[in-house]
Amino acid sequence: MTPAKKALIGFVLGAILGLGGLNWFTGEMKPTALGEKKMVRWDALTFDAAIKQLEKDGVVRNADLFTKVAKFEKKAAAVGAGTYEFAPGMTKEEIYKALKTPLQQNVRIPEGWWISRVAARLEDKNVCSAEEYIELAGQPEVFAEYVDFELPKESLEGYLYPDTYDLPPMLGAKGVITRQLRAFESKVVKDLGTEGLERAVVVASMVELEAALDEERPRVAGVIENRLKRGMRLELDATVLYALGEWKELGPGVVRTVESPYNTYLNAGLPPGPIGSPGAKSIEAAMNPESHNYLFYVARPDRSHYFTTTYSQHRAMINQARGEWKKVREGGQ
Repeated sequence: MTPAKKALIGFVLGAILGLGGLNWFTGEMKPTALGEKKMVRWDALTFDAAIKQLEKDGVVRNADLFTKVAKFEKKAAAVGAGTYEFAPGMTKEEIYKALKTPLQQNVRIPEGWWISRVAARLEDKNVCSAEEYIELAGQPEVFAEYVDFELPKESLEGYLYPDTYDLPPMLGAKGVITRQLRAFESKVVKDLGTEGLERAVVVASMVELEAALDEERPRVAGVIENRLKRGMRLELDATVLYALGEWKELGPGVVRTVESPYNTYLNAGLPPGPIGSPGAKSIEAAMNPESHNYLFYVARPDRSHYFTTTYSQHRAMINQARGEWKKVREGGQ
C-alpha cells in the first residue's frame, strides 16, 4: 500500500471516529426526556454529588461527562441547602442556573391560628405534611437546643410565632418549627423577658382571638384579669372554638354543650394551655393589662367592642350591637 493510500485511509478513519465521538458527546449532553417537573430537597452538597443525583432522577444523561464539562466551563460550584426544581428538557445552562436558584415561597401564618390550622396550610403549600407538623409540635424537647429560653413541656402551642416566612416546598416540619421558635425568641423573649411568660402566653392567645384592634388588646386583657379576680368564668367563645378544633360561627346554646377543659363557659380559671399563637402585641397586652373595672364586652361590626361594668349594661350593649350587625347584614352603614 502506497503512503498516499495509508494517509487517505487514516484520514477517513479519523473523520469517522471524530464524527462518532462528536455524535456521542452531543447525545450524552442533550436534554433528557424527563416527563414532568422534578422537585428535590437537599442539604449542602458538592456539584459532583448533585449531578450524580440528577442522573438518577433522569435530569441529566451522563453525570461524569456533565461534571467534566461544567468544570471546564467553570460552572461546577457547590450547591447550597434548599429545594430545587428541574423542568423537562432543561439544557445544561438551565441546569446550571437552577442549581444556583433554590426555590423560595412566602407562607403567611396568621396570628391566633392554632397548630392544626397551621399544619393544614403548610401541607397545602407542600412545605411538610400536617401530620408531621402536629407530631413535632407536641415534642418540645426536640427543639430545646435551638433556643435559649425554656420551652413548655407538653406542647409548643402558643410559642410558634405567627408571621410571614420563606418556607420552600419540602422544607419539613422541623425547619418550620425551628424558624417559628427563633422568631418567638427574637420578637417576644428578647423584648418582654420570660418572667410570667407561660401564663401570659395563655392569656395572650385568648386576647389575640377576642380583640381585632391593637388598641383594645390591653383592655380585653384587663377584662380577663378582672373576671379571674372575681372568680367569674371567662366565657370566651374563642376557647370553645379551640375545643371544637374548627373556626366557625357558634349557634345559640352550643357554647355550653362542648365538653372540654378548654371551654371557659364550663370551667373556671384559665384554660390548661394556649389556644393558638398570639402575636407580640397580644403578649405585651397580657403582661401589661389595662387597669379598669370592665367585666364584659361585646363585638361591633367595625371590629371594636362595647365594654361595660355590669351585666345589665352588658345586655343593653348586646341589643345595641345586634342592631348594628342587622344594619350591616341588610346593607346599611
